[in-house]
Amino acid sequence: MRLNRFLASAGLGSRRGCEEIIRSGRVTLNGKPATDLSTQVAEGDSVKVGGRLIRREKPLTVLFYKPRGVVCTRSDPEDRGTIFDLLPKNWPRLFHVGRLDKESEGLLILTNDGELSLRLTHPRYKIEKEYEVLLDKPFGSEQGKKLLKGFTIEGGWARAEKVLYVSPTRLKITLRQGIKRQIRLMLYALGYEVEALRRARIGPLRHESLKPGEWRLLTAREITDLKEARI
Repeated sequence: MRLNRFLASAGLGSRRGCEEIIRSGRVTLNGKPATDLSTQVAEGDSVKVGGRLIRREKPLTVLFYKPRGVVCTRSDPEDRGTIFDLLPKNWPRLFHVGRLDKESEGLLILTNDGELSLRLTHPRYKIEKEYEVLLDKPFGSEQGKKLLKGFTIEGGWARAEKVLYVSPTRLKITLRQGIKRQIRLMLYALGYEVEALRRARIGPLRHESLKPGEWRLLTAREITDLKEARI
């Protein structure tokens, strides 16, 4: 197994992030510095990062329904509740794939699978995410065309893949981008305030019967479907 994949499987981040750790010179293999990205790790090898022995963790990938009012971070300087406060304490270190802001709710994937994390966040894979949005006033069809055409917001060029009208103030918006607070910023630029926002789908996964604060393990089939998703 390549060294970066080994580190990712131990929960140190995505493969790309682990490559940076290797390049930093902090990694040793059997007591010798390992800076070559093509280095292979065999069964029984001793891998350390900064002097700490690294062991592969049991793979764990979870679908979690983030409630409103908690933040997507492991520790918060403002002492707000975090998503990790709602998960079992004996789990291995997990990373959230993407994020939702404090006032938003809905689906998050948490995993220690670096390959899956990269697959879901890298721009070239463009995994769809669907959001249910409640606005402060009726939404016009011309504004929907602007969302589909795209425009610049804080964070870069932003556009929606799909816009579905549910009612005058309710929309379903599908994105393939991951700009921070993208939907809120796009709608604000068009003169609307978002009163409620829920991520209802990630690729083929829907919120189903999950309630805020609940989670379930993903099956091997679901993980494969995510890695292969081109929806």
